[in-house]
Amino acid sequence: MKYTTLPNTAIKISKICLGTMTWGEQNTEAEGHEQLDYALDKGVNFVDTAELYAVPARAETYGSTEKIIGTWLKKSGRREDIILSTKIAGSGAYTAHIRKNGFSKEALTEAIEGSLKRLQTDYIDLYQLHWPTRPVNCFGVRSFPHENFKKRENNFVEVLETLNDFIKQGKIRHIGISNETPWGMMKYVRAAEEHSLPKPITIQNSYSLLHRTYEIGLSEVTLEENIGLLAYSPLANGVLSGKYLDNTPEGARMTLFPRNVRYTSKQSERAVRKYLEIAQKHGLTLTQLSMAFMYQLPFVTSTIIGATKMSQLKENLASIDIELSAEIIKEINAVHAVMPNPAP
Repeated sequence: MKYTTLPNTAIKISKICLGTMTWGEQNTEAEGHEQLDYALDKGVNFVDTAELYAVPARAETYGSTEKIIGTWLKKSGRREDIILSTKIAGSGAYTAHIRKNGFSKEALTEAIEGSLKRLQTDYIDLYQLHWPTRPVNCFGVRSFPHENFKKRENNFVEVLETLNDFIKQGKIRHIGISNETPWGMMKYVRAAEEHSLPKPITIQNSYSLLHRTYEIGLSEVTLEENIGLLAYSPLANGVLSGKYLDNTPEGARMTLFPRNVRYTSKQSERAVRKYLEIAQKHGLTLTQLSMAFMYQLPFVTSTIIGATKMSQLKENLASIDIELSAEIIKEINAVHAVMPNPAP
């Protein structure tokens, strides 16, 4: 495994983070525990979850992933061996079964206390805001929803003040944001500077060969402000493994949840086939090419992988040892130049 540090801290984390959002839906508790044991044995020490999980979000499975991690922590006694991150759910119809009061002090308090209980721990290393409470273009929305825009009273300072109280109580150590925009990120940074409050040290946004829009604006901000990207969906929900090119495998995520179409456009399929050609030319699998591309980016602090099968987890973790040549990077960028960001 390779390691780095969370920005502005001395906390060492693995360059691969174990994602967990399928646990409690596609994966059982026993399978989640098996993944944790294997990942830690291979040097992973960074684990990411959210109160929302399992995905897709349903009232029946709310908090189930955190509970699975909690039972593993209790059984294994290995809390000090992992850097644990979780998130408060954003607002909207998708999370109406959780709460409807955004990132208010009451909402943050309820969410943090609930996560601590389910995770069976006294503290969370990195606490994140899952997505903004204001309308933004994320989760497959390409353009900013300007038709819904209106001047809003945003509570950036209140959010940081509430989170700071929990830092002082020792219940969380650091904070991060997720699915944010350059404007939103800078509002948090400015609020932290002006009010002597904790600054977000990470941003968790999607990034893959099919979705590189992070490079437009956000990469500059994060490099200048020393905020690390925790890149999720590096395989674009499995599309960049190539398994959906000629069929829809039984039991796969797109088969079980056909409404999840973010990465399945015709443009995406054409791009995937081009990237597959590059991988095969250089003796790599498409998964290896897609994952290794992430590791050489200067703004990526850690890449979040998720797997429903142990074989997938093993391949993903093994990709950390692959380094792409300048020739391969040039060929990847040539595809991107003619088919940029087919999946927003």
